[in-house]
Amino acid sequence: MDGPIWLWIGFNLFVLAMLAIDLGVFHRKAHAVSGREALTWSLVWISLSLVFNAVIYFYWDRMMPGSSYSNREAALAFLTGYLIEKSLSVDNIFVFILIFSFFAVPAAYQHRVLFWGILGALVMRGILIAVGAALLHEFHWIIYIFGAFLIFTGIRMAWHHDENVEPDKNPVVKFFRRFMPVTEHFEKDQFFVRRAGRLMATPLFLILLVVESTDLIFAVDSIPAIFAVTLDPFIVYTSNVFAILGLRALYFLLANVMDKFEYLKYGLAAVLTFVGIKMVIVDFYKIPTGASRGVVACSVTLSIFASLWKARNSPDELSTESNPTPLPKKP
Repeated sequence: MDGPIWLWIGFNLFVLAMLAIDLGVFHRKAHAVSGREALTWSLVWISLSLVFNAVIYFYWDRMMPGSSYSNREAALAFLTGYLIEKSLSVDNIFVFILIFSFFAVPAAYQHRVLFWGILGALVMRGILIAVGAALLHEFHWIIYIFGAFLIFTGIRMAWHHDENVEPDKNPVVKFFRRFMPVTEHFEKDQFFVRRAGRLMATPLFLILLVVESTDLIFAVDSIPAIFAVTLDPFIVYTSNVFAILGLRALYFLLANVMDKFEYLKYGLAAVLTFVGIKMVIVDFYKIPTGASRGVVACSVTLSIFASLWKARNSPDELSTESNPTPLPKKP
């Protein structure tokens, strides 16, 4: 662990305090999150991320004395890492939508699942970042494996269409059912209940397990991506945490319009492929961090605008009256 221990403890205490305020004050009672509330929390998390970025810019030399990064380099690395993780986290939203739709999770209970799911994701990603940083420190050649993996993942994302997520076949869920009984219906927003003195899990806890396991898979893609920007564990960790913290609000903000972003996956695929190439050639040519930030921002922005243009000019909407019965989608 690089840097003063108080810095790591202080940052994590801040994160826990914000999560406590989120769950204990604003979401004490289960309720459907409105678009306005989701927008407000999205702006809160983005603002906090930018404020933290400013703190790094002005105080990095005091926070991390002896660091090889200047204040400007550290701030730029954090912002680029944050943009990469924020972009890739959008892919999680597609999966969350599929999971909640499959299990028919009431809107009032979705926030609770995402809250605890993301809290678990922060712990898992912290462990993965620590392991990844240690491996890269001891075995520099692993960076080529990370890079090749990201290139493969980016190409695969661009070429594979309409992949199905089958939560009922999730190995974690199947394993859990062997050891604990599960109620047939939701028990409000509870994860566990007692029936005749017997502890039973609810379907909501199974959904939490699916969310956690799928996020672990996404983390395997996203963690190597940020190591292409910086090897500093504190910057990697903090940028990752801020991106994940805003994921819940982003889900509720975009859940109803995600079907309009048809080309977004191509933008994310381009990001992964570019980052992978950057890692593979790092010992031959180091792509400037500012250029990386520009590529990430342009790839995602162009894919979003292309998607919105396609949705606006979709012939399906224009032919609704003449063909009211929609054609089946190709498998």
